[in-house]
Amino acid sequence: MNKTLRITLAATGLALSSLTVQAQEVTLKVHHFLPASSPAQTMVIQPWCDKIAAESNNRIKCQIYPSMQLGGTPPQLIEQVRDGVADVIWTLPGYTAGRFPSLEAFELPFMMQNPEATSKALWDYTQQYSQAEIKDFKPIAFHVHGDGVFHMTSKPIRTMADLRGLKLRAPTRMTNKFIAMLGGTPVSMPVPQVGDALSKGVIDGAVVPYEVVPSVKIQELVKFHSETDPAEAAFYTSTFVLAMNKAKYDGLPADLKKVIDANSGQAVSAAAGRAFLQADAEGKKLTMKNTHNVIPASELAGWKKIGDKLAADWVSEMNGKGANGQQMLDGAKSLIAKYVAQR
Repeated sequence: MNKTLRITLAATGLALSSLTVQAQEVTLKVHHFLPASSPAQTMVIQPWCDKIAAESNNRIKCQIYPSMQLGGTPPQLIEQVRDGVADVIWTLPGYTAGRFPSLEAFELPFMMQNPEATSKALWDYTQQYSQAEIKDFKPIAFHVHGDGVFHMTSKPIRTMADLRGLKLRAPTRMTNKFIAMLGGTPVSMPVPQVGDALSKGVIDGAVVPYEVVPSVKIQELVKFHSETDPAEAAFYTSTFVLAMNKAKYDGLPADLKKVIDANSGQAVSAAAGRAFLQADAEGKKLTMKNTHNVIPASELAGWKKIGDKLAADWVSEMNGKGANGQQMLDGAKSLIAKYVAQR
């Protein structure tokens, strides 16, 4: 074989290899714990999948597995994306209590003022304070939901005293602690268990945003919905993460990595927060046959003082872990205020 022919064949081989890499197609296994009809899938996960498909000329596709169809429980989703059982997951970091302590700053009482603005703030905050906790996966988005609401079976919540002796479902460590400090009995459980617990009388009520109502059919299981004054910051919110397996991301060709990168970050986080606010309005419509009330700012003043005590406890806890808890709390508040002001 002459030299010219060898060079030609080598060049052809490189070109074919390059084309193979460029033409690589990927199907991402996307796992979450809510039904396929939930706003989480229809308004956040599916639009994200559609966008990366369009921008990759359909070389990145999603196979979505709702309702834990790949097995396991909601608290195990973080492990599943770390270990590659799933390529992408959507979940609450707070379901794995103690694993993401920095994110709890956003789950403290009366922090969240607008889901879109607070989701922007949360993304920025994680880039500054949460890197050690999120190093095992590639974050796509961090976001929060809208105002938490009391959904009660037998009586509304109008004052702190109304909580005494009641068993209330709550999602995260901070919200559970706050309910206990207010005089209620917190019962920690993921959203998919709420319907069964309400129907069997295991709990007297649940704190969830209106967005959750259709997924659990809460409107059929309770009679009362107690909101906090909408002019005030939310009684509580939860943090969520859309995350990708690091090895899966690292194995993508450069052009597909760019598609994922372009669909990760603050803007994606903000869109998710905005979608959840929209979903609240739809969920609330389903509850209109029931009784609603608003807990006024005058009553919430006492709740806020207790919330401040919980925040101080969290700061001390973070200090004990070698972090600067006060700086983190002040940073979270400052970022939220910044993006609320820009609305």
